[in-house]
Amino acid sequence: MKNGDVCEITCVDIEKTSRVQQQLKKDRSLPEVTKIFKALSDETRLKIAYALTLEDELCVCDVATIVGATTATASHHLRHLKSMGLAKYRKEGKLVYYSLDDDHVNQLIHIAFKHQEEVASRE
Repeated sequence: MKNGDVCEITCVDIEKTSRVQQQLKKDRSLPEVTKIFKALSDETRLKIAYALTLEDELCVCDVATIVGATTATASHHLRHLKSMGLAKYRKEGKLVYYSLDDDHVNQLIHIAFKHQEEVASRE
């Protein structure tokens, strides 16, 4: 079976591949970045993260309503996002408000959605 997206012969650029392999070995943050994308690969957590790009902060009850989940489920997902360094919270009396940890997370979410819009427009 022949595909147009697979090399028909083996031709490896040793200099280029060695350079990239060395960089990958030196970069200690690769496993942590992998965890970020795993956290966002869950649709509910991505919905929550996206909602937090639309509002500066949301209480757990608001998040639960937005994603159609119980407060316990929303809280579980929010704690996971917090443990991955994607979200932070503050407590005000009996309410807990979550927000994205920093602008990098906001940008990451917006870039992903913008990319998907561009892909969809090419189809």
